[in-house]
Amino acid sequence: MRRKLIAANWKMCKTPDLAREFVAAFLPLVKDHPRDDIALCPSYVCLPAVVEALRDTQIGVGGQNMFWEKEGAYTGEISAAMLRAVGCSHVIIGHSERRQYFGETDDTVNRKLKVALAAGLQPIVCVGEVLEEREAGLTEQVLERQCNIAFSEISGVEAVPLIVAYEPVWAIGTGKTATPQMAADAHEVIRAQAAKAFGEETAQAMRILYGGSVKPENANALMSKMEIDGALVGGASLDPKSFSAIVHY
Repeated sequence: MRRKLIAANWKMCKTPDLAREFVAAFLPLVKDHPRDDIALCPSYVCLPAVVEALRDTQIGVGGQNMFWEKEGAYTGEISAAMLRAVGCSHVIIGHSERRQYFGETDDTVNRKLKVALAAGLQPIVCVGEVLEEREAGLTEQVLERQCNIAFSEISGVEAVPLIVAYEPVWAIGTGKTATPQMAADAHEVIRAQAAKAFGEETAQAMRILYGGSVKPENANALMSKMEIDGALVGGASLDPKSFSAIVHY
């Protein structure tokens, strides 16, 4: 059985003080919850505050993005070593908002993924189709392309820490959610591509999360599907009660 991961993506929300307030309210709500892994992914400026607030807990902390170079003249970017130095265990790579607004491509996802794995981070690589692709029946084709390029030139051994998040772009922040069966079908496609790239053993152990308007009301139905190994939660993760309800699904 794959251990589920419930990860919060706070996006461009919260100051360090608000992040500390969240953690203070959230920890008592999940203190007796050993079943699943939990991770919080705040903005860069909140990372030190969240790492400190979570000290002596088992909850991970992740960056929302990173660059593939170690250092240099890349104004506004952050490296894998910087994320590790501040205390991160995870990093989100290739989120649809990065693709939509900031020019992220399947090739840049691959470059970042290689560096994240080499640095000892657990990457959460996001893939998913837009509404036009879903309606045209291209979901499987899109996922295969995204995975094939993202997984390129990475060995099965190197890929062991890799986590994938299936995020249908049409369901992010829209209130629309893929049905549990739609999500499970997409996860099967992703796992099949992982098996081709990394071997069956690594693919079967790989956690594939669902992201896309996950809420307390739909978390249980989604998590009940064997192919769904957790959730990457956006808006509903900004409130400690809401996010803890998802954790407890």
